[in-house]
Amino acid sequence: MSIDAYPRSADAVPPPAAAAVAAESSVTPPVARAPHLEVDAAGVIETRGTDFIPENERHGKPRELFWVWMSANVVYLYFVIGGVLMLLGLGIWESLAVVVLGNLWWIAVGWLAISGPASGTPSVTVMRSMFGVRGNKVFGAGLGVAIGIFFEIINIAFATLASLALLDHIGIPLPDGAEWAVLAVVAVLSFGISVYGHATIIRLSPIFTAALAVCFVLLAVFVFGAADYSYQPAPLPTADHWGLLVLGFAIVAANPLSWGTGADYARYLPASVSKKAVMGWTALGGFIPAVAIAALGVFAGSAVDMTDPQISIAAIVPAWFYPIFLFVIVLGSITNNVLCAYSTGLYFQALGGRIGRIPRAWTVVITGLIATAITAYPLFIAPDFLDTFSAALELSVTVLGPLVAVYAVDIVVRRNRYDGLALNDESRQSPFWYSHGVFWPGAIAMVVATTIAVLMANTTLYVGPIAAALAGADFSAIAGPLVAGGLYAVLWYRTTPYRDASRRPAELEPIA
Repeated sequence: MSIDAYPRSADAVPPPAAAAVAAESSVTPPVARAPHLEVDAAGVIETRGTDFIPENERHGKPRELFWVWMSANVVYLYFVIGGVLMLLGLGIWESLAVVVLGNLWWIAVGWLAISGPASGTPSVTVMRSMFGVRGNKVFGAGLGVAIGIFFEIINIAFATLASLALLDHIGIPLPDGAEWAVLAVVAVLSFGISVYGHATIIRLSPIFTAALAVCFVLLAVFVFGAADYSYQPAPLPTADHWGLLVLGFAIVAANPLSWGTGADYARYLPASVSKKAVMGWTALGGFIPAVAIAALGVFAGSAVDMTDPQISIAAIVPAWFYPIFLFVIVLGSITNNVLCAYSTGLYFQALGGRIGRIPRAWTVVITGLIATAITAYPLFIAPDFLDTFSAALELSVTVLGPLVAVYAVDIVVRRNRYDGLALNDESRQSPFWYSHGVFWPGAIAMVVATTIAVLMANTTLYVGPIAAALAGADFSAIAGPLVAGGLYAVLWYRTTPYRDASRRPAELEPIA
């Protein structure tokens, strides 16, 4: 098979010198800024968006990424996931094993993050290398905006419901219609920090992490004290048991697979930064809270019914701690939304055209307003729709898993060599224009792998025919990424000019 991705002679990733020359002729330089103006400072609205971050504006240390990802993942969602594993009929120890294995996908999230310092651009810009300038508007920016807004809606809904429950619990009566004001406050808190941008997120992340961690440590004391360590689920036929184990893995893996935006928060780091450090701190920042909090949900599930943890948890915590638990749900949903809203704003900006000229801060506001307006419908008009909406999001892993895999393989085959200036060139002369603006290996891999993953999915809203034939086993979180990554690699090496090994990107330095 041969796919002529380049209608002209050009390498996929031009050498630095050639890229610089091409950049001068084909890329509009950024607006000149006064030397004293900081474009990425805490408390100042970030002026950069999907564009290239020059080396003289790079700063920070890889360890800062740990707090960014920790603050976004010290959340109630993982507690629910742990409880869900117990509701499936799994035992304590096998549930814990599934939690650890499913969250190993955080290693892939860390791997994607190394493209940030290399390119000086966010993930959605890097994706032009794997889908093409036009193809990225569908498979990168388009999907990113849609799924990002969905996650924003769920976070806003959970935070608003928990806020209303907290106000009711502490005896603060609300007049008719006041719930709309609560929704508005939650939205402002969720999106306000994202509007200010990268440096403000970096500065506030350790504070949010500390506040949430203290609350979860207290929760752990009560959960471990009430847990039934001798708990044994009802025995199941072997086939059904393995099917539930695989389904549990898919449920756990869905969350790390939804974070293909690691470069967004690493792109301000110097290009010479240690790749191992970027990867390690990013992965640990997500892995540690995900495993620890889900483990609490597992142990809580041995003592109480986790069908509705927000209510049932009251049976194992003292009365004074219950409002703190509700506060954790509120704050955790907001901090998770900070990263979600920031990246969704970048995805929106990457749609290009007139939208691409909208400043990053305003794209966060626009997508935030859209998400808030949509949230009002399931919250106040059709409450039953929220469950359906949440269930629909479970299918997002069928798209996000293949996307993460294609991205990860692209880093491997290109040796993490990305020219940020060339990636920002959206003209027909761009080295990433490929064939009519589309890089077919990436597009084909996404369509094929997503189709297979959908057929293998098992959610509360939809059960694919392959999952049904396998006693409910959901292999979408395994098969989707494997098919996407493998097919993309094969097609990449069969595509002009990569058939000629001498013209493939050469490794400049070890990925270390």
